[in-house]
Amino acid sequence: MIEQLHTIVQAHSVAISAAVLIIAYIFIALEKIPKVTIALVGAAITIVLGLVSQTKTIDGGLDPHYFINFVDFNVVFLLVSMMIIVSIAAKSGMFNWIANKFLILTKGHPVGVLAALGVFTAVASAFLDNVTTVILVMPVTFFIAEKLDINPVPYLLTEVFASNIGGTATLIGDPPNIIIGSAAGLSFMDFVRELTPVIAVIMVVVLFVLWLFFKKDLHTTPEKMEAVANLDNSKTITDFPLMIRSAIVLVLVILGFVFHDITHIETCVTAMLGASFLLLFEKPKDIFCEVEWNTIFFFIGLFIIIGGLEASGAIALMAKWVLNVTEGSQSATAMIILWASGIISGVIDNIPYTATMTPMLLEIRNVMGTEYTYPLWWCLSLGACLGGNLTIIGAAANVIVSETSAHHGHKITFMQFFKYGFVVMLISLVLSSVYIWMRFLH
Repeated sequence: MIEQLHTIVQAHSVAISAAVLIIAYIFIALEKIPKVTIALVGAAITIVLGLVSQTKTIDGGLDPHYFINFVDFNVVFLLVSMMIIVSIAAKSGMFNWIANKFLILTKGHPVGVLAALGVFTAVASAFLDNVTTVILVMPVTFFIAEKLDINPVPYLLTEVFASNIGGTATLIGDPPNIIIGSAAGLSFMDFVRELTPVIAVIMVVVLFVLWLFFKKDLHTTPEKMEAVANLDNSKTITDFPLMIRSAIVLVLVILGFVFHDITHIETCVTAMLGASFLLLFEKPKDIFCEVEWNTIFFFIGLFIIIGGLEASGAIALMAKWVLNVTEGSQSATAMIILWASGIISGVIDNIPYTATMTPMLLEIRNVMGTEYTYPLWWCLSLGACLGGNLTIIGAAANVIVSETSAHHGHKITFMQFFKYGFVVMLISLVLSSVYIWMRFLH
C-alpha cells in the first residue's frame, strides 16, 4: 500500500509538492493555526509522501533527496546563536544605551526615528546577515516605542523592508548574492559598483513612501519628545563588564562575517563561537528560554516543504520556462528574470530558487557569451533579494520580526504585511527595471 502510494506520488511529484506548498501558504495566510504547526505538519506530509527521502543513504550511497539536506542549518544555527548573543548583550543595558543615543540625536521626533532606524538597518544589512541585523535592532526599537508611547509596528516594518533592500547592496549582504558571486565569479567590489547605487536610490524612495503610509501613526506629545531628547544616558549600562564582553564578541562576530571570504569560516560557525563564549559566563538554561524556538522550527518545516518542491524538479521547470519564453532577447530575458525572481522569491525561499537559477544562467553564458549574461546576474540578484519584501514569509528577517513583534503583544498579520510589502516590492522592482535598462540594455 505504501509502495503504491509512493509510486503515485513520484509520478505526480511536481503537482503534489506544489499543492502541499500552496495549501500550507493558504493556512498561514488565514492565521487560524500557528505558523509553526502548519510548517511542521506540511514537512511531515512531505516526508511521509516520499517527496523527500527519510533515509540518508540509498543503494550504499548518499541520497541527495534526504530531507535533512534541504534544511539550511547555516540559517538555523545562525539564528539560534545570534538570539543567544543578543539576549546576553541586552542584559547589560547596551541596547537601551544605543536607543537613548538614537532618541537624543533625533530629538525624539518619531519621523526622525523612523528614518534613522531605516538607514541604520539598511547600512548594517549590507555587511551583516539580514537576520542578524534585525535581531540587533529590534530591542532598540521596542525601547524607543515604549519611551515615545508609539506603536512599534511602523518601525518594525520599516526595518524589515530596509534589511532586505540593504542586504542586496553587497556580496555578503544576502545569501543569494553569495551564490551568484560564486557561480559568476563576481567580486565584492563588482556588487558595490553595480548594485549599491541603485539600492541607495530604492532605499530613499521606499523610506519616503513608508513615511506617507505611517505618518498618521508617528505622533507623540512635545513633552515626551523633549523628555527623551534630554535623556540622561550615563547610567543606562547596568553591567559594565558584561557590556564590554558582549560588545567585543559582537564586533568580532561582525568582523568574522565581513572577512568570511578570507577566513572561509561560515557565518553560523562564527556566531556559534561568539554565543558559546558568552555562555561560559551565564546559566544556559536561563538564556535558552529567550530563544524563539517557534521561529526556529517554522524555518525547519518550511525548508523541508520547499525541499519537496525542489526535489520534484518544479523549481527547475519554472527556471527553464523563464529562459525559454524569451527566445533569445536579452532585454526580455533580463526583465522576466528580474520580475519572476521578485514574485517567486516573495512566496518561496530565495536560496533554493537562486541555486536553481544559477546553472540556467551558466548555460546561457555558454551559449550566448559572457557579455549577454552579465546583466542577467544582477537581475537575478535584485529580484531574488528585493522580492523577499512581498510577504511575511518571503525572507528570514520577515519571520523573525513578525514572531518577535507578536511575542511583545503587537501582532503583524499576513495581510497587513502584504499590504505594505506589495507596494515596497513593486517600487523596488520598477526602479530596478529602469536601472537595468539604462545601465545595460539601452
